[in-house]
Amino acid sequence: MSEVRLAAEPRTQFGKGAARRTRRDGKIPAVLYGHGSDPKHLALPAIEFARVVRENGQNAILRLDIDNKSELALTKTVTTHPIKNYIEHVDLLLVQRGEKVTVDVPVVLTGEAQPGTLITQDATVLSVEVEALHIPEQFEVSVQDVEAGTQILASDVTLPPGSELLTDPETLIVAVNQAPTAEDMEAGVDVPEGTEPPAPAVEDEAEGQSES
Repeated sequence: MSEVRLAAEPRTQFGKGAARRTRRDGKIPAVLYGHGSDPKHLALPAIEFARVVRENGQNAILRLDIDNKSELALTKTVTTHPIKNYIEHVDLLLVQRGEKVTVDVPVVLTGEAQPGTLITQDATVLSVEVEALHIPEQFEVSVQDVEAGTQILASDVTLPPGSELLTDPETLIVAVNQAPTAEDMEAGVDVPEGTEPPAPAVEDEAEGQSES
């Protein structure tokens, strides 16, 4: 994943009132910490940071321009308002080239399942240790023509060279089951969770009524 350049301003006022003023100015209160250095209180441009997260994901490496200096940072925590859904605060982790970091990477399914099969995704992220400037945007798991009865585990996912899987290797990512038939559902056969039976046919209201 490439670096994304972002301007940041030092913050000298703290507390809830100062944070509200920062947000009113179109900025997000943030703290940069790591490598034993004192935390740096920053203000990030709200629109630009939201765009970075939307287009690159939370694991994007930020090159922060702060007072004519440049720092590399990884977003660790994004706090959003529970109702209004705007970003309230960001925690950033200082990183260096060649350093390994622990991140959660999304798992995305690709391909078309075989007819008559039902795909269930149990895990949507994998935790890995990876070089900070080579964090993958996502892990792709293909279900193309996978047969019913197949299980894909965390250990089956291909990782970038030099990275290490931290999630339990036996964690189930994808289960491929035989899709239940209408007869199975009518007979009460156990079906995978999340499978909905077909809606019953609606009888004609006039059926069975005598003519007036």
